[in-house]
Amino acid sequence: MTTRILIADDQEDVRIGFRLILGSQPDMTVVGEAADGHSAVGLTRCLRPDVVLADIRMPKLDGLEATRLLAGQTRVIVVTTFDLDEYVHTALRNGACGFLLKRSGPALLVEAVRAAMAGDTLISPQVTVRLLAHLRAPAAPPALAEPLTERELEIARLVARGRTNAEIATELFIGSGTVKTHVANVQRKLAVANRVGIAAWAWSSGTVTGP
Repeated sequence: MTTRILIADDQEDVRIGFRLILGSQPDMTVVGEAADGHSAVGLTRCLRPDVVLADIRMPKLDGLEATRLLAGQTRVIVVTTFDLDEYVHTALRNGACGFLLKRSGPALLVEAVRAAMAGDTLISPQVTVRLLAHLRAPAAPPALAEPLTERELEIARLVARGRTNAEIATELFIGSGTVKTHVANVQRKLAVANRVGIAAWAWSSGTVTGP
C-alpha cells in the first residue's frame, strides 16, 4: 500500500527537498503541495492524503492551527526549524502524530511517516531528550509485571538518548528488524504507545541518568 503525502511549507526549496526524499521511497507518493496553512486544509479535504507534513510558520494559517483542524481527518507531522517547547506541546495537544526539526535529516523524515502510518508518534531526538531529561529517578520506580531483559534495557536507554532505529542497529551490531522487534517488546512491557513513552519511562525510572 502506498502512503499518500501532502507537503505544506511556505518555502519552495523545502517542498522540493521533501518531495525528492519521500518520492524516492517505493511505498510513498507526494500527492500535493501547499504554500500556506489555509491551502493545506483545503487540499487535504480534497486530496485526502494519509499524512500531511506541516511547517509551523506559514502565511494565512499557521501549522499549529492547521494541525488542530486536520487531526481528525488525517495524520499530521509538524516539521519545523523551531524547537521551542511551547510549539512541541501545542502541536501534540492539537493532535500531531510527529514533531520533527528540519535538520533531523532524510532518514528520520521517512521514519516519521512510517511511524505515523503505524499509529506511532515520532519526535526529533534532540527535542525528546531536552523535554524528558529533566525527569529524574523517583525513590522507588514502579515494578514492571514483566521485567525488561538486558538487551531491552539497552534499547530503552538508547531510545531515551534520542537514537533512531538505524542508529541503534549500527551501535549494537544488530539488524533494523531486530531493533523494531525489541522496541515493540519494550512498549508492550511498559504499556506505552510509542518511543516517547519509552523515553519518558527510562528517564523517570532512572534507567537513564546524566547529561
